[in-house]
Amino acid sequence: MKAKTASAIVISAALVLSFSACGNDSGSSGDSGSDSSGYNLIPQDTNGDGYITLGFAQVGAESGWRTANTQSYKDYFVEANGFKLVFADANQDADKQKQDVRDLIAQGVEVIDLAPVTDSGWEPVLQEAKDAGIPLIVSDRQLSVSDDLYLTYFGGDMLAEGNRAVDWLEKYIQDNNITDPINIVHLQGTIGSTAQKGRSQALSDAAPGKGWNIVYEQTGEFTQAKGQEVMESFLQQGKDFNVIYSENDDMTYGAIDAMKAAGIDVESKIIISFDGNKSAVQMVVDGIIDVIAECDPLLGPQVGDLITKAKNGEQIAKVTYSVEGVIDSTTAAEKVKTAFGS
Repeated sequence: MKAKTASAIVISAALVLSFSACGNDSGSSGDSGSDSSGYNLIPQDTNGDGYITLGFAQVGAESGWRTANTQSYKDYFVEANGFKLVFADANQDADKQKQDVRDLIAQGVEVIDLAPVTDSGWEPVLQEAKDAGIPLIVSDRQLSVSDDLYLTYFGGDMLAEGNRAVDWLEKYIQDNNITDPINIVHLQGTIGSTAQKGRSQALSDAAPGKGWNIVYEQTGEFTQAKGQEVMESFLQQGKDFNVIYSENDDMTYGAIDAMKAAGIDVESKIIISFDGNKSAVQMVVDGIIDVIAECDPLLGPQVGDLITKAKNGEQIAKVTYSVEGVIDSTTAAEKVKTAFGS
């Protein structure tokens, strides 16, 4: 049933601003239109050593995307660029991450960048940072807190990413005159993360009205091993499916491994993934994965630019969203040349 000549979806952006995260056009992004004027903390060299010390509270290393994201911070936040870096790895543990931020506050870092494991329960910790006079940037994943507790959110619009993937699937079905029932296996990311919530919502909102069936839905926690485990569990049920909607590339790899081990023709399935690791993009070139909703992890230099602008008194938007695209058979051969990872 699977045709290998997918049509690209053209995505246009209404707003163009100065930063991009999780996007394919560096320097171009849309935002909410609000600014951080109500938040009076700005990055400054309070230690008097000539550098801005950034405390980076990272989710962990659950995926190739996350590893590349971490490396971009380590490469950029160095003394040669006017920064020092204190790095904390939460290992996907939300409680540990809250303690990590408290430890960064105690160490007296001058800015905190938080990429949260989940989006809730952060009010007390962020208030502690604010009370200590330490500006805080939320990156990659958003928080369910009042926006007067942080300087800015910088990253992707995860619901929009999901909508792009859903739109691609709808157009693919139409272009290839697919009349079979659409039965979808949905591999969710870490439950409660912004990426999971946005990408999952896009699919759950679209499926009923389009007559699509979600025949299985389970978290793969954004890891290859868990993605394979979840897919193996589904395959044991013997249900029919023709679409995999996997919320990151690592889970997609695991699902593909499970299908190959079960003797399933992978190329007979429509596979939708998220992120854009080089290996995944190569799989698009090879006709295995059909589409990837992009998310660029190399945010370090852009966050550094944002900190510098805030330090110099420039107004910073309260929310900055990226302009993103999709990678399919029409673009993969070019994209693989510059994709992150290996």
